Amino acid sequence: MRASRFFISTLKEAPSEAELVSHRLMLRAGLIRRLAGGVYTWMPLGLRVVRKVEAIVREEMNRAGAIELSMPVVQPAELWQESGRWQAYGPELLRFRDRHERDFVIQPTSEEVITDIARNELRSYRQLPVHFYQIQTKFRDERRPRFGVMRGREFVMKDGYSFHADEADLVREYQNMHATYCRIFTRLGLRFRPVAADTGSIGGTGSHEFHVLADSGEDSIAWCATSDYAANVELAEAVAPALDRPAASAGMLRVDTPGLTRCDDVARHLGIGVERMVKAIALVATTTPGEADSTASPTLAPAAETPPVLWLLLVRGDHTLNEIKAQKIAGLEAFRFASDGEIVAALGCRPGYIGPVGIGNAVRVIADRAVAAMADFVCGANTENAHFTGVNWGRDLPEPFAIADIRNVVAGDPSPDGKGELLIQRGIEVGHIFQLRRKYAHALKATFLDVAGKATAFEMGCYGIGITRIVAAAIEQNHDERGILWPDPIAPFRVAIAGLGYRRSEGVRTATDALYDQLQAAGIDVLLDDRDERPGVILTDLELLGIPHRVVIGERGLTAGHVEYQARNATEPQRVPVAETATFIRSVLSALEPAAPSQT
Repeated sequence: MRASRFFISTLKEAPSEAELVSHRLMLRAGLIRRLAGGVYTWMPLGLRVVRKVEAIVREEMNRAGAIELSMPVVQPAELWQESGRWQAYGPELLRFRDRHERDFVIQPTSEEVITDIARNELRSYRQLPVHFYQIQTKFRDERRPRFGVMRGREFVMKDGYSFHADEADLVREYQNMHATYCRIFTRLGLRFRPVAADTGSIGGTGSHEFHVLADSGEDSIAWCATSDYAANVELAEAVAPALDRPAASAGMLRVDTPGLTRCDDVARHLGIGVERMVKAIALVATTTPGEADSTASPTLAPAAETPPVLWLLLVRGDHTLNEIKAQKIAGLEAFRFASDGEIVAALGCRPGYIGPVGIGNAVRVIADRAVAAMADFVCGANTENAHFTGVNWGRDLPEPFAIADIRNVVAGDPSPDGKGELLIQRGIEVGHIFQLRRKYAHALKATFLDVAGKATAFEMGCYGIGITRIVAAAIEQNHDERGILWPDPIAPFRVAIAGLGYRRSEGVRTATDALYDQLQAAGIDVLLDDRDERPGVILTDLELLGIPHRVVIGERGLTAGHVEYQARNATEPQRVPVAETATFIRSVLSALEPAAPSQT
């Protein structure tokens, strides 16, 4: 492609709304242009990257045995009402009515539609298993779209759905997709990590996320360097302390802590470590008995007939509450944080000084495992400007109603597999696979006839990859102060030729055209920058665009018999004889090609 016949529209500065590096660089490099909040036009350079990502995903999905189809972007409300997600999905689901006053949605995902296809098309176990997938535009009405395409409202996603006669075959396909996703992200040239994850609102029994590793990632990943353990912090288990609770060695004492509501400040005032503090988080359940999710933790007693006024969840002063884990407590499947008024009404003081001592049975106390193992701890005294020191379970307050893992893990925690310590790393989620089981088959009454001729609900899997999100994640992981550093497989062009003085020098033009023709004939994706621009503008643009390999041809070099080759991630160029340039480029690119995948 000749730059003079293409469309390159770079900016010296990114618009002020751009926050993340990827957002700034995508705007500056002319990959995207904003149309509305969370809605972007993919410009020609950006679309080339998207198409390369799609091609790799499509090749690997086809190789894994999945079958491509395309489902409508617009879906009838009846299917969503049938599944129960019309009410449950929330305001992110964009709903509208047509001219006949019929309700529709713009698809954020397609579990309902694909399950409808299955119940109408798959009638016998002989047709199973089958795995359908699509690469399709989605829309989620994010309340606060930000970070460019990283958290936009309109995006392109690969979503796949598999149907099985039994759970064992679902697990087989789940493992097949785990391996397929690992091949996809390896081929994309990304540093990534698969981690065990919570199933969230999608539902089901098993889930893994795939994260591109980047310091700017929204998610935290817990992993062990001495084992294969890796999980999203939302799911990672905080192992119970190995040692039993120590015996009490101090009496409980009320101390003045005027104006000190934060654990760090109280600990500093008392001259102790913050790990000796216990902080209380007040919650109110928003479900009534009987509405609890049957998947909630079976280790805790069910909610009482009359829901408690308040729940008090206790974590150590240096730990943080994990809301996903809290939702797994029976009775707290749906909760909200208590208001100041509710806290004052139940405990007699405002937040910052609340604690579990002397509160009676009206408030249900759940202690994190670490808190349950503490002795002589410090907590709020339920009195303004005061805390208790030397607090001990069984002596100064009853044992907690329940003990549960309700905190986020931290670096240095024992790995749940017992093989080392946890490390914490930031990641950007770009893929997610689920064992949905029979959630949607039951909801939509989707059945097939099994080997005995009995109507049986499908076992189902769900597998997603954020195509456009991958583009931004790749930039977050691969950039420097000059611009983007694309991995070779998804760069808009693999090689750029910069003919300095192309329009003025016949020698430069002849050499540049010859090399361009040779590389094109070899099937190499090459951009010839033949624009009538100053050399500084051309070279700066090519660095911003992140094209992995660059050849600079100028009159002085040609006189000396060489051109300059420089990889985008290299600090210095190297001279290559003019006659050997095409062969040299082919050899460099060939060395970067992955081994041909084995056929399955």
